[in-house]
Amino acid sequence: MTSAQITPLQTVQCPPSQRREALLKLAAAHDPAQQSALSAAVKAMYNQPDTQWEGLWVTLEAGQVTAAIWVQRLPMNMAQLWLPKTGLPQKAADPAPLLLDTARQWVKTQNIRLCHLELSSEAAETQGLLLKNGMQQLVCLEYLNASNHRRLAMNGAMPLSLQPFGELSQAEQLSLLAEVGEGSLDSRPLRDILSIKELLAGFYQQAPQAPQHWYSVSFQNVVVGVLLLAPRPALGRWELMLMGLTPSWRGIGLGRSLLNTAMELAQQAGAAEIVLGVDDVNLPAKRLYQQAGFVCYAQQRLLAWKGGGERSEEPK
Repeated sequence: MTSAQITPLQTVQCPPSQRREALLKLAAAHDPAQQSALSAAVKAMYNQPDTQWEGLWVTLEAGQVTAAIWVQRLPMNMAQLWLPKTGLPQKAADPAPLLLDTARQWVKTQNIRLCHLELSSEAAETQGLLLKNGMQQLVCLEYLNASNHRRLAMNGAMPLSLQPFGELSQAEQLSLLAEVGEGSLDSRPLRDILSIKELLAGFYQQAPQAPQHWYSVSFQNVVVGVLLLAPRPALGRWELMLMGLTPSWRGIGLGRSLLNTAMELAQQAGAAEIVLGVDDVNLPAKRLYQQAGFVCYAQQRLLAWKGGGERSEEPK
């Protein structure tokens, strides 16, 4: 086929009549590890009006969908990007660069603070394409898991008490998370971009049962930290979403006691293991998790476009 005979690709917002076809194309582009998350995202949109699907873009060739990309809107003007299949040398034209450019330009025009995705460490080609299309790498996360039966040795008793996080007012929740985040080595670039209010909204988005299993943590009648857990029943495990102490209570062994508490709660609920993500630059936290028997089973890079939305600040 000569270049004159090649039908040019056309990029459009997906027509409702072709949405199912586009989503099937999108699902075919993702590895098995992402299929369940994509499926859950699509199911959550079943009853949404057509206007909520404006972030779904497709390439058309002779009226047929050839590839799709989806900017899935999230609370607090966040968004997640679901990628098309990249690198198709047998095709006359790879639709991925065109779709990425279209999605990027659309994000810029919307009130979207951050459009992100997680990418495995093996996807070097895809990462290169994303960087060429203006994405920034924010964080490299290591995902760890461990049996809930193991406990860290303690030099002395450090009994902690837990109070339901949901009993705090929103202002109190935000204030506690801000204090816990002070000086933290986890996700610093992300914390520089997002407000505490936006970070908290992200935690709620990731945990359908929240704030159940979320706690403020006290020691000697003083609030010293936070513990956010999320059951993942389909996987038979619990996730440790966030475990942190305020600066003045770090370095005295409370972190060990708090991790033991998290593992005890997960074990009591019948979960076989607990999983977590940790920034690969957070060496003190990684050492603590390794001592508790955690091992790395995956590594993901968080990449993102910064959109045109304004930072949602905490209430004064």
